Amino acid sequence: MTAPSRTVRIAASAYPLDALPTLGAIEDKIMRWVAEAAGDGAELLVFPEYGAMELAAPAGAAVVASLDASLQAVSEAFPHIDAVHADLAERYNVHILGASGPRLDADGRYRNTARFFAPSGKSGAQDKRVMTPFEHGWGIAPGDSTLVFDTALGRIGVAICYDSEFPMLVRAMVEARAEIILVPTCTEFVSGFHRVRTSAMARALEGTCVAVVSPTVGDSTWSPAVDYNNGAAGIYVPAERGLSETGILAEGALNVAGWVHAKVDLAALARLADTGEMRNRADWRLQPGGAAEVPAATVVSLL
Repeated sequence: MTAPSRTVRIAASAYPLDALPTLGAIEDKIMRWVAEAAGDGAELLVFPEYGAMELAAPAGAAVVASLDASLQAVSEAFPHIDAVHADLAERYNVHILGASGPRLDADGRYRNTARFFAPSGKSGAQDKRVMTPFEHGWGIAPGDSTLVFDTALGRIGVAICYDSEFPMLVRAMVEARAEIILVPTCTEFVSGFHRVRTSAMARALEGTCVAVVSPTVGDSTWSPAVDYNNGAAGIYVPAERGLSETGILAEGALNVAGWVHAKVDLAALARLADTGEMRNRADWRLQPGGAAEVPAATVVSLL
């Protein structure tokens, strides 16, 4: 007897960064984006890496022109904008991965943090684990833990941009039974976008899971920190007959702002682990070195 479907409707944003004059204007923008996606039936909404850098704009041109001042302004604005996301998640009965950005930690260092909001009122946060060269230049510190969020939609992990390019990091989430991996991203060049896209598709194949890419898009030359952005939103699964011949459930055009939607049957995806054409997740340990211990991810309940 075939198990019933367990579908999740996912929306991935291709998000432009705007120099808006007030936090209230940014709040209105986020509310419009969430209302649109929820109105189209989405249950899980994903915003990009460093999308929160637009929170520096209301502080003025002098702040935006200074990297250190921009990082501080964004971090200081997080409590306000996090309350907005929490309210929207509850109001629309959706799960929202807010745009990541620099968060000043207790040790005096900034970390690139994505915050995840559930309609239950609970929230969690995932720090980026592996820094890019430009983040090293910014002085952004890596996080030290890998989390998986237990939600009403299933278990969800977050691999922020460059993190998706490291199989063992995402494997830790998969071994903690993550079914969906969110990949918020901010890439300056088209080549960077394709590295992340390729990595997300590979992680979906290896883990028999869903990978969701949400990029910043378009020029935002008002901000020296995130002045050029290239990407396309996409929702990926293993290429498999009856699921997706290409592994692409949905994908937007390059640098076109807006939402990309797909409906995923997680029960059908789970069956592939034992009955698929290929069984990459189950056969992981058969590869050379595959029996090595994977650092454990911590499960955080948002139920």
